[in-house]
This record gives sequence, structure tokens and C-alpha cells, in this order.
Amino acid sequence: MSDLYIGLMSGTSLDGVDGVLADFSNKPLRVLAHASAPFSQQLTQELLALNSAGDNELHRSALAANALVQVYARVVAELLAKSGTASTSVKAIGAHGQTVRHRPQLFDDTGYSLQLNNPALLAELTGIDVVADFRSRDVAAGGQGAPLVPAFHQAVFGRPVESVAALNIGGIANLTTMGLDHVLGFDCGPGNALIDAWCLRHRGQPFDANGDWAASGQVSPEFLTALLSEPYFALPAPKSTGRDLFNANWLSTKLAGFESLAPVDVQASLTELTASTCAASLQRYGSGAKTLIVCGGGAFNGYLMRRLQALLPGVLVESSQLHGLPPLQVEAAAFAWLARQAVLRQTGSLEKVTGAKGARILGAIYPA
Repeated sequence: MSDLYIGLMSGTSLDGVDGVLADFSNKPLRVLAHASAPFSQQLTQELLALNSAGDNELHRSALAANALVQVYARVVAELLAKSGTASTSVKAIGAHGQTVRHRPQLFDDTGYSLQLNNPALLAELTGIDVVADFRSRDVAAGGQGAPLVPAFHQAVFGRPVESVAALNIGGIANLTTMGLDHVLGFDCGPGNALIDAWCLRHRGQPFDANGDWAASGQVSPEFLTALLSEPYFALPAPKSTGRDLFNANWLSTKLAGFESLAPVDVQASLTELTASTCAASLQRYGSGAKTLIVCGGGAFNGYLMRRLQALLPGVLVESSQLHGLPPLQVEAAAFAWLARQAVLRQTGSLEKVTGAKGARILGAIYPA
């Protein structure tokens, strides 16, 4: 008997939506179809702008959420068409929404994590139940509300007799360490966000294909030291971050005094920042892991993968492709899994990951 859920993910890279149709009738899951759709340049620019304070934010956020859901609906339609699946056969869609502010535990001790979304509209457009708003319950319980994928990583990548780690490199990089008797997860720092932004600024390309531009430059030790002076990197887990911190303004501040650096050397240094903070995180919290499974867009950056391997000589650094899930399907599959957890009234968070008072059932359900 099929147990079908759709997961949709649009992450901090702001490049578009990835979706999967997943069958959970056999553990851990089987992906029946994968589809993706890019954002228009206008939507990307608006989502990026809404990460910072601006004029008429409520109106603009509402319209951006509607536009985002139209892309979600197109991905859902493509998944159904590719797999020959009727909408009535899908139990629910897990739609994370687009994070534009992530400020947990701040201001009033609770804080917030805000995702633009219109799950009611998505339910109308697809005729399928929608599960959304995954982070706010964990934040209400005193947690970071992030990262949400470690429980899923454990379900699909965990091994009963061996410690292993999973690293998702999207706009932000997050690490899950899976020991024999514990799971820990947190955000390491910037993943592709700064690398992509610098590449777009200086080469007009949305990402550094295979990391070839960075590989042609030289890392500046002094600049790298300045980047690594960010206090976030020294904070203990649990911790989470986003574009609220690692953005163009942050980079501009760090570049003060390094204006003479060639753009290609800045790119090499930013790539080294991602590699070194991810490697340091594994060494600090997952030193027993012998395998690091990498997913997200960063898994396609050959230079970044080589740098990770060089910094972790005792660890096998591999793409999630070799472990049953292609890199661009992992996070979407995680939200299909989280939707299923919500429908089944089962917890989807881990106390040690987010710092909440306990595991919680995550997500709000919008019936078709």
C-alpha cells in the first residue's frame, strides 16, 4: 500500500524550488519523482530584499508568498505528471516556505522564525492537504526552530554500528552528527550564500560552477582570519543562523582593509571559509564519524568538496548520491518526511538539535 507525500524546499540559496514525490511504504523511503523550477529574477530579488527591513513589507511579503506558491504548485503538477500519480493519492504536501527572517530566542526570549508562504493557496491550487509552518512550534518551546533535517538524516543515513555525519550545503551549511547513541545538528555558518553572491557580483553568474573560479585564486590567510573572527563560529551548539547575519553587509564589513584583494582571491577565501567552518564543526562535534555525506548544491562544487576532503583526511567525504538520495533531493525529501510526521501526529524535532524543551509535533495542516 502506497504512502505518498510531496516535499517542497526553497532554501537560502534563493535559486528556486526542488520537489520530490516520496513513497514511505518501505523504509526509509523511495523517491518516485523529482522536479525543480527556478525563481524569476524579480522574485529572487524581492525575496532577498525582504531579508532586510524595507518599505511596505507586509504588502510585499504577502504578494511574494503568493508568487512563491505559484512556483510550488507548478512543481507539484510536474511531480504528479512525471509519476502518473493522481492528486488524490498524495496524503499531504510538506511546504517549508521561504525563510526571510530567523531570529529565535531574541528580543523577548522567544523570538521568531518567519517563512513566507501561503499554504491555503497551495491547498486550493493542488487539491492536496498542505503541511506548513514547521519552525514556529519549536521556537515556542524555547528552541532555535532549526535545523529541522537532522531527524530525517538519522532516518535515512544513520547506521546502527558506525558513526556518520551529514552536511547540507545550501545557502547556509548545516551539519548532523549521528553517533551510536546520539544525534546532534546545527548550522555551521555560510554555505553557498556568500560564494554565490560574490560570483554574481563579479562574473554575472549565479554560482561558481564546480568551484573552478575559486580554484584559480589564492586564499588570503589574513582575510580568512578576519572572516573567521565572526563570534558565531565559536558559539556552542545548538545554534542556527541565516541571511540575517551572513549577507552582503556582513561581507562588506569584513572586506574593510582588504580592498586590494583580487576578486578571484576573495572567492577562494570565501570558499575556504565554508570548507574550514564545516570541517571544524565536524572535528568539534563528530570526531568519531568516518564518513561525511554531503548534500545540497554545495555537493556539486568540486573544489569545495576537495577542500573538505583535504581538511578532513581521516574522513571519507562523499556525495549523498552514493547513499541513495541525490544532493538536490535530500532537503525536499526531509519536508515530505516532516509532513508525514505531522499527519501521523509524531514528533519531527530533536531536543538536542534545536535546544527546545522537548521534541514537538511540527507543522500546521491546511486541508484540501
